Amino acid sequence: MSAGRVLGLDLGEARIGVAISDDDRRVAVPFGTVRTGAPADVKAIAAIVREQGVTEIVVGLPLQLSGRAGEAAEHARTFAGVLREALGVPVSLQDERLSTIEAERALGAAGVRGRDRRRVVDQAAAAIILQAYLDRGDAAG
Repeated sequence: MSAGRVLGLDLGEARIGVAISDDDRRVAVPFGTVRTGAPADVKAIAAIVREQGVTEIVVGLPLQLSGRAGEAAEHARTFAGVLREALGVPVSLQDERLSTIEAERALGAAGVRGRDRRRVVDQAAAAIILQAYLDRGDAAG
């Protein structure tokens, strides 16, 4: 297994949810959000990679419930390719079906409501995506 933290990204229309792993790649925690829009989003992610010692990135792949790839999945693949080229770190894709719904439920159960929930749901979904990837146990390396 590689050393260094893994960054998880949940791509949204307005924001990209960001989560990060611990150095041992066991636990994913919400980290924040980045506003979408090239090239500022890639620059913001590059800064996080540099500042946090990230050695790998995982991008959520929003497959349809049937497992087919739609327009959003193609966008995720393209974005992953851009990050791979721009940052020179391995970038993997992780099936993210239902991650936002799971994040919404968890936040609701924790009593997070309204505007507060909207503000953190993207990063909570990113943490769910990253944790699923870490739990698979095949982080690059």
